[in-house]
Amino acid sequence: MLGITPSAARPKRVLMVAYHFPPLAGGSGILRTLGFARHLPDCGWQPLVLSPAPLAYAQRGDTQLAQIGARATVRRTLALDAARHLAIAGRYPRCLALPDRWSSWWLSAVPAGLRMIRQYRPDAIWSTYPIATAHLIAMTLQKISGLPWIADQRDPMLDDSDPLAPYPPEARLHRMHAWIEQRIAARSAAIVCTTPGAIAAHQRRLAQVERERFCLIENGHDDDQGAVQAHQPHGPHGDPGHRSRFQLLHSGVIYPSERDPQPLFEALAKLRHDGVLHTHNFQLVLRATGHDAWLASLLVKYGILDLVRLEPLLPHGAALQEMLAADGLLLLQAANCNAQIPAKLYEYLRCRRPILALTDLAGDSAAKLRHCGIDTIGQLASSGDCARALLHFLELARQSRAPLASPTAIALQSRQARSNALADLLDQVSHRRTA
Repeated sequence: MLGITPSAARPKRVLMVAYHFPPLAGGSGILRTLGFARHLPDCGWQPLVLSPAPLAYAQRGDTQLAQIGARATVRRTLALDAARHLAIAGRYPRCLALPDRWSSWWLSAVPAGLRMIRQYRPDAIWSTYPIATAHLIAMTLQKISGLPWIADQRDPMLDDSDPLAPYPPEARLHRMHAWIEQRIAARSAAIVCTTPGAIAAHQRRLAQVERERFCLIENGHDDDQGAVQAHQPHGPHGDPGHRSRFQLLHSGVIYPSERDPQPLFEALAKLRHDGVLHTHNFQLVLRATGHDAWLASLLVKYGILDLVRLEPLLPHGAALQEMLAADGLLLLQAANCNAQIPAKLYEYLRCRRPILALTDLAGDSAAKLRHCGIDTIGQLASSGDCARALLHFLELARQSRAPLASPTAIALQSRQARSNALADLLDQVSHRRTA
């Protein structure tokens, strides 16, 4: 071990190992890590961020780099994407992509992390999933340094609830994830999840871990976004007369299994056939779905090309502006993700636009919305209930009666509040080490 001894005379520091960090473009994980890096200094903790060099990212953008701030020290090291940098004729050895395609990052990040530990003498290490290599790096640094390690799992790495459809489905990757999860259980000071369901899933699988080592720190919204403060185009509920065509927006990835919109598309086709919806009174915008080709084929299949529009990825600020300008915001989450809450839900709440959630009533997403006073929820698995929920939602939204989260409820979901929670946890684990 390096024998790092914290000192009361210097600032508290945390080494943050994160793949998801600017200039990577797209993905909610960027906003989580970036939010912590921005707000932790106000909570008494200085962030030291260890992330890949830009070469690792297929999609890059500079719009969020300015938000990092001078108080965060950032080190970037070489990480190769096996699918892009190590493939020959589109093929690469599977061993180069375990536990993920950026496993090469470990080779450069561990020496860089050790240099950061020697130079800055952090009090704790934090790493975040779903790029599991970040956990491997943090695990190695913890073993060498002896520093307390917080594993930000966010969502479970494994799901064995259905023996016929385990996650991840590939046997080698499943074994690798299981090994990493056991190492997290053995070596981490705390395991952080983003939903109550994720904590429950971990506790069922990791019965040997003390319950107090699990901590809930949800995703959140950027409360200080100038766009949110400056751009409230239609008042608190919106003006139903501002345009005749109601615009319902889904912003973000639509996964074929976890957010399959086919029951909704079937409902739209029926409502269109019945004359309830048509091109002059309704439009669904699907922004940055990540699966446009598949969705385009479904729009043809259900005959709703005139009701649904597919749009490309926008920078985060522009995407936020689009949410603020929409008549309504759509959330999709299937029952097989009941232990997850889409990160966009928190931004939807902050925008204070009417929300239609098509999900499972027993899941964490529905519970979060109900807790915030929003009950415009339908069952995604049922086309009939999608139609019922959509019509009810449209009626309420057009009459400015759709429920919105209160300012108090919104404030509790901010990234500043989440950073306060992480700072408290960092205080606890670092204090236990020095006590």
